[in-house]
Amino acid sequence: MTLLIDNQYFPSFIYYKISINSVYIQLEQYEQWQKMSFRNRCLIAGANGMLPLTIPVVGGRNVNEIVKDVKIDNTKNWQSVHWRSIFSAYNRSPWFEFYRDEMEFFYNKKYEFLWDWNLELIYWVIKKLGAEIEVRFSGDYKKEPDPNHIKDMRNKILPRNLEMYREECSPYNQVFANRNGFLPNMSIIDLLFCEGKNSLNVLKATPLQIS
Repeated sequence: MTLLIDNQYFPSFIYYKISINSVYIQLEQYEQWQKMSFRNRCLIAGANGMLPLTIPVVGGRNVNEIVKDVKIDNTKNWQSVHWRSIFSAYNRSPWFEFYRDEMEFFYNKKYEFLWDWNLELIYWVIKKLGAEIEVRFSGDYKKEPDPNHIKDMRNKILPRNLEMYREECSPYNQVFANRNGFLPNMSIIDLLFCEGKNSLNVLKATPLQIS
């Protein structure tokens, strides 16, 4: 079964759990930009709980482009802000030093298009997980793809409904768990910083319940 899904910014635990259970993933290039999604935001587990990181895009709330054409608003100092937040949240995590230099490189490199930024991060995460995930791309937009061959998860993993996937997220040791309790379905970087090379095993720890 092919997973058809949106191209997100450092996607969540559930995004990758579904991905490793698919033959390959197909990223949707030709949908219209959607506000209030994970395409330009991710969630990390900070000292005071869940912390959203949002990438500014050219046009702001009035963007009217297909997703692959949406540009990052680099007049804002967002990369520095995001990296400082990630550093503050994870510099005491077990695997921070292992991934730090490579991740910091991304936050010092300018990208014009959000699509390119997200895609490069997805490739990097797949490599670090050691996962066998083949990435493909949609050739055009189909509102209702063939359900016999395509699992359509476009616009299914959203900030407003992330709680519904709580039971799909196997618990692991987070940096501030003693203070905040376990926060499920944070960005995949939370898992990597906390579990490192064991991250793929954590993703596989419980069977996928989503049909």
